[in-house]
Amino acid sequence: MNSQFHFPVRVYYEDTDAGGVVYYANYLKFLERARTEFLRHLGFEQTDLIHQHAFIIMVRNVNVDYKKPATFNDLLNVCTSITKMGKVSLQMEQQVLRENTVLCTAQVKLAGVHATDLRPKPFPNMLLQAFDDYVS
Repeated sequence: MNSQFHFPVRVYYEDTDAGGVVYYANYLKFLERARTEFLRHLGFEQTDLIHQHAFIIMVRNVNVDYKKPATFNDLLNVCTSITKMGKVSLQMEQQVLRENTVLCTAQVKLAGVHATDLRPKPFPNMLLQAFDDYVS
């Protein structure tokens, strides 16, 4: 379906550095929040996945390209889509935008693991089916 999930983020003073721009590591927090809200949007809580399915989604790799800075009080939009799905891993592309300007892009590799031993575990089928509409 080539759909994206959109999540708004407001830049607070605490997100900025001494130069008044968003500190680079805080973009990772924005991306994480968007992924969490994406799961909620699909009807899944991470705590339920842990307790009911012994399943955790972990970040395996993140590649971020910073293009332009965000500043205090900017309203940002974090766009998330899935670029590749496997049984135990998936890849997402995320973008942080201010209006129509791309501020950063990220390629995120996620892995499914068992909640107790942290060994690879396949994504539950219901989750894979829910992700299907967001594969680009």
